[in-house]
Amino acid sequence: MLELFKAGGWVMWPILGISILALAIVLERFWTLRRKSVLPAGLGKEVRDWARHAHLDPKHIDALRGNSPLGEVLAAGLDVRNRPREVIRERIEDSGRHVMHRLERFLNTLGTIASAAPLLGLLGTVIGMMHLFLGILDHGVGDVSQLAGGIGQALVTTASGMCVAIPALVFHRYFRGLIAAYGIDMEREANALIDALESAAPPATQSPPPGAPPRRRSTAG
Repeated sequence: MLELFKAGGWVMWPILGISILALAIVLERFWTLRRKSVLPAGLGKEVRDWARHAHLDPKHIDALRGNSPLGEVLAAGLDVRNRPREVIRERIEDSGRHVMHRLERFLNTLGTIASAAPLLGLLGTVIGMMHLFLGILDHGVGDVSQLAGGIGQALVTTASGMCVAIPALVFHRYFRGLIAAYGIDMEREANALIDALESAAPPATQSPPPGAPPRRRSTAG
């Protein structure tokens, strides 16, 4: 393995560096994007029960906000629970955009690695072929070791770049899809909370239209 790394030349060092970075991002995202950390089971129902029974105070809402990304979105709605439905939805959507941005942390870097690794491999290929043709100019085609060294460098760097790029691309797509699914679940929980807040709100007293005659009291009985 070490001999293959040496055969690839200096291009192998940046490939090794981005492979370590990609591995660190994948492990960190797997830990951060666990479902129980993003969407704790039963949290949405618990918050809706709070809203229906008016068991809400600033301490509860602050604790909910620090609980999880879903808790942060729901807490944003509870902050303006006495406002019209449109205002609650707008506040939840604004909070959701911030939460989704944090969930997508490092994914752009992982996508960049997936795109850059094959280019580094191609760069190593070009450098290896340059060494090959320069060796032919200096020693002719009779030096087999010179030819093998240039071809070997070209093949090793190309394979190494692909070995980094393919897993990085797969995990990048996987995490994107996972976050999109989380976003849909958060939206469903937020809509359920808005409905619960609306049903828990006291009905507005309807006043008679201007100019309407007063209701006559019944004299029956």
